[in-house]
Amino acid sequence: MTTRQATTDQAEPATAKLVIDGVEHELPVVVSTTGERHLDISQLRAQTGLTTLDTSFANTASCRSSITYIDGEQGLLRYRGIPIEELAKNKISFIETAWLLIYGQLPDEEERTRFSELFTHHAALHHDMNKHFDAFPANGHPMAIMSSMINAMSTHYRPRVTDEESFQLAATRLMSRVRTIAAASYKSSIGEPLIYPRPDLDYVRNLLHMMFSVPYDDHDPSPEAARALNLFFVLHADHEQNCSTSTVRMVASGQANMYAAASAGVSALWGPLHGGANVEVVQMLERMRRDGTSAQHMLAQVKDKKSGVKLMGFGHRVYRNFDPRARLLKNAADELLESMQVNDPTLPLAMELEQAALADDYFVERKLYPNVDFYSGIILRALGIPLNMFTVMFAIGRTPGWIAHWKEVRDDSAQRIQRPRQVYTGVPEARWVPRADR
Repeated sequence: MTTRQATTDQAEPATAKLVIDGVEHELPVVVSTTGERHLDISQLRAQTGLTTLDTSFANTASCRSSITYIDGEQGLLRYRGIPIEELAKNKISFIETAWLLIYGQLPDEEERTRFSELFTHHAALHHDMNKHFDAFPANGHPMAIMSSMINAMSTHYRPRVTDEESFQLAATRLMSRVRTIAAASYKSSIGEPLIYPRPDLDYVRNLLHMMFSVPYDDHDPSPEAARALNLFFVLHADHEQNCSTSTVRMVASGQANMYAAASAGVSALWGPLHGGANVEVVQMLERMRRDGTSAQHMLAQVKDKKSGVKLMGFGHRVYRNFDPRARLLKNAADELLESMQVNDPTLPLAMELEQAALADDYFVERKLYPNVDFYSGIILRALGIPLNMFTVMFAIGRTPGWIAHWKEVRDDSAQRIQRPRQVYTGVPEARWVPRADR
């Protein structure tokens, strides 16, 4: 089998010619709005009887989407075309980011005010939902609780979307209550009473209030803490077709409701290779502190292939340059640590490791720069977020992206239920063996 690129006039759509067993087939080339070219193989099986094998979908575009753009070679990330650097520079709120991702443009004053009011109105959980927390063991992982509770919302709140009003109601209920669920799961795990949301606090401050206040003492986060966590949420709000977002889209393609799809997204995010990566960073730093490993010794171990030691929080599968989110979170981490004067021995160790790696040609030549997980782990640690809640915080941040992708799937009239093919590697045919003869 051979392939060659077709030569066509610029006025005509580009095509590729694929020759299989001497028979020539034409496949269209699809060009994105940013100029990348993609081979459209949607009719390949109909034309040739063949399917493609692309393990882990490394070379397969699973959908058309207008939400987020990534250029890993140049280190670019844009929400609806706007670079994240501009969003950070203009101090966009997490609520405005959600509107941007879901609706495709920045909200005007009336839209922002109305959206915020809906978040405030829907912050509290249905009283009966609080009873569910009593059924989970005290040491139950908050991600399992979050996934279960989001799914349980379908039984307490009607998730059926029939028009714009019902969609916005479902979306704001999910985004607002996901932080209430997170805070309640944390409070349950440490045996403290659940704290109700306050209508006078914004999204981020309300979350920190529900997590760290007690009935006799309200927690009042510093401006630096609120800014750092807001930026954390903004920079985690969407990241194209990653594992959890692809899961949400697949579940949505079966016309499952928004809460069911988001619950599946939480489960997909849980893994250490996805949302749990920032946990791995802190665990690495804790091992270094416990064992007395210096930053230089750690890097030497990493460079020794026989050691089996991995440097967590450096490099990225998509970005072949500096992770643009990491640059922004680094500044926020520096500001936060300076203002809080946190007495945590792992945090200075993290800064040492960062400086040592950036000054080491081995890591620079391989473009193994600190990624978003490295700095997000530092920020969450400084804020006093417990380690088992790190991925929960990621899930809160990613929720508006999941909602935007769920909506995009729902609004696509050409959408079919997703159903990947496979390369079967089992026995071609087997015979039934009676139980006595096995």
